Amino acid sequence: MPRKAARLIGVSLLGVAGVLVVAAAAGLSFRAYRQHLAVDILAIRSPRGVQEGEFVDIGGIKQWIQIRGEDRDNPVLLFVHGGPGGSTLPISSGWRPWEKHFTVVQWDQRGTGRTYGAAGDTLAPTMTLERMAQDGVELVEYLRTHLHKDKIVLVGHSWGSFLGIHIVKQRPDLFYAYVGTGQVVGRVTFEKQFEITIAHLQALAQSAGNSEAQAELAPIVARPLISPQNRLVADKWSKALGLPSIESVQLAGPVPPPFMPDFSLLDWYNWRKGMAFSAKYLRGREGPMFKRDVASLGLAFPMPVIFIEGDADYNTPSGPAEQLFNQITAPHKEFVWVRGGSHFIPFDRPDEFLAELVTHVRPFARDRPV
Repeated sequence: MPRKAARLIGVSLLGVAGVLVVAAAAGLSFRAYRQHLAVDILAIRSPRGVQEGEFVDIGGIKQWIQIRGEDRDNPVLLFVHGGPGGSTLPISSGWRPWEKHFTVVQWDQRGTGRTYGAAGDTLAPTMTLERMAQDGVELVEYLRTHLHKDKIVLVGHSWGSFLGIHIVKQRPDLFYAYVGTGQVVGRVTFEKQFEITIAHLQALAQSAGNSEAQAELAPIVARPLISPQNRLVADKWSKALGLPSIESVQLAGPVPPPFMPDFSLLDWYNWRKGMAFSAKYLRGREGPMFKRDVASLGLAFPMPVIFIEGDADYNTPSGPAEQLFNQITAPHKEFVWVRGGSHFIPFDRPDEFLAELVTHVRPFARDRPV
């Protein structure tokens, strides 16, 4: 290559690199500006309020929690996130109104988000349902002391509903009420999910006149077992036929996730790494949600139990949760339907979810300070 041409290419590459650097700097500056605005939007200004984020010693490791609320006298609500590994810290600005009625605690579970970032892959041998349920109990004990409460309310979403039942079953004396949403029962939940997925794919194939898809889906429709081969067929046609992704949820709230304050690019890296890490040990056919069943823990609950379920939740269909609900006994129990609600009611319809919490849950949380 002639020297002149080489120099021109070098200059061009430097120019492109310079443009990319300028664009990246501009993007980071804009993000920093939006985060600065978000600090003001989300600030707790009440003299009785609480706004904390810290690592706490739980289960022999540092685990991250966030505590926010307008009034320390309000009942404490621990939100046990789904995923597994799905920290709710960057997607919860829609919960700002919740903080007028509850002191809301978010917890990056073992293997999740900032907790994963602090310990990394060394957590692998401890990624068990039993260890994480004990983590939850230890966290609640800490919250009782730190916030001077007798008991708390636990809200479990998706994987967090499965873990949450294990937590409240282990120490029912610590809880005013258990609230499940996107409630996972066990294997039956995912068998029903797969059945609904195949039915949706068949309808899409028929609508599109796709005979190849109909032919491959027909034997699965007749017997929708979650085998590896059937899963491959479902994944293939989910992409080809444009089945909406679970990740297409429209989050509510004043602050979009990329602009959540005090959430760095490193936090995003650990958020994504934690999702993959947790899935490796807790999801799939060998994971606890598929191999266990919450009914095996016993159907008697000594605290109120409230299920808040969307009738359009196709990720954790509500049928198995309703069957479980009908079997359990509790001092008080309610099954609340959210019409048109998806798997992500706390995030895409947070005001409606709050209304149900205030109506059906908060009356049971009469705090007696400790």
